[in-house]
Amino acid sequence: MLNTSPTLFVSAMKVFRSFGIRLPAASMVLALLFSAMVVEEARGQNRATVRVEENLRAEPQGLIIGRLLAGSVFHVAQVQGRWVQLDLQGWIWTRSVQVTDRGGFDLTVSAVPHENLRAEPSGAVLARLAEGALLERLEDIPGWTRVRRLAWVWGPSTDLAGGDESLPAPAFPGPGGVTGGEGWWRSGSGGAPILTGPDGDTLALARPGTELQLLARQGNWVRVRLDGWSWAPLGVDSDSVSSSIVSEVMPEEVMQDPDAYRGQIVSWELQFVSHEEAERIRTDFYEGEPFLLTRATSPSRTFVYVAVPPERLAEVQGLIPLERIRVVGRIRTGAAAFTENPILDLMELTRISRN
Repeated sequence: MLNTSPTLFVSAMKVFRSFGIRLPAASMVLALLFSAMVVEEARGQNRATVRVEENLRAEPQGLIIGRLLAGSVFHVAQVQGRWVQLDLQGWIWTRSVQVTDRGGFDLTVSAVPHENLRAEPSGAVLARLAEGALLERLEDIPGWTRVRRLAWVWGPSTDLAGGDESLPAPAFPGPGGVTGGEGWWRSGSGGAPILTGPDGDTLALARPGTELQLLARQGNWVRVRLDGWSWAPLGVDSDSVSSSIVSEVMPEEVMQDPDAYRGQIVSWELQFVSHEEAERIRTDFYEGEPFLLTRATSPSRTFVYVAVPPERLAEVQGLIPLERIRVVGRIRTGAAAFTENPILDLMELTRISRN
């Protein structure tokens, strides 16, 4: 930030007097100089408004040092890919920080588990800084300390505004929108349930502002992919896909009571017939969705549709008509609207040897 304090102004006046420049002329020159500098600085500052409560990190994908509150506004230092570095400045309760010399910083947050960063003393809360967060001291007044920290936030959780041409134009999607050419969609302020299908059961709930990769659209529904990590310590038993498979039920039974089996995982031996793409009339699919037409090897010879995710198309391209396969899939519907046959979402596929 530009330092336009009275102390700097007085020091500059002394320099002018040492060269014999009269006070009125020096004041005018300094006023014009400082005004130009302030205008130039303001003109180049981008700002980021935090749309949803989001993690504040020491570096992209790095250590979490706090949480930014929705609606907070900060200056932008730089944009790096889908990450934004913010110049956080605000006030913190002096009793909640301790002096340190780690990493070139002056202070560390000592409050447990966090302390508020405010726009002004006793003012609006901008962020919650975690215990141990390192800060730069800017100034002190009784009871309060103004601090600064350069830190990172996930770009799609912010709205950028400003005119610094040195910063690349961000390619973040707007609320509930799709990024041009990238195929990303973000859940709204209320989050978003992830279903097995447009009328299926809930698999998960995405938090507000979660970035999801867009695979396809069907009317008001979008098919998405969510990549993430789940805690599963080594040596601790956990449920696997195989333990949740309903192995006894056959396709004909699912057709008789489709609602009872929706969302369940089955393992069926099937006979591959052909590769297909869904027409608009098949309302249980999105238009153009790839699927396998198969039939059960059980005496009923029931036809079964196996929806194939786009990223797994190469895996099924080599299938030969009438070849037998073992499919593990989640039941999207037990009775398709158009044909009343089961539809599976492919999870695993094994080719059965003819030997």
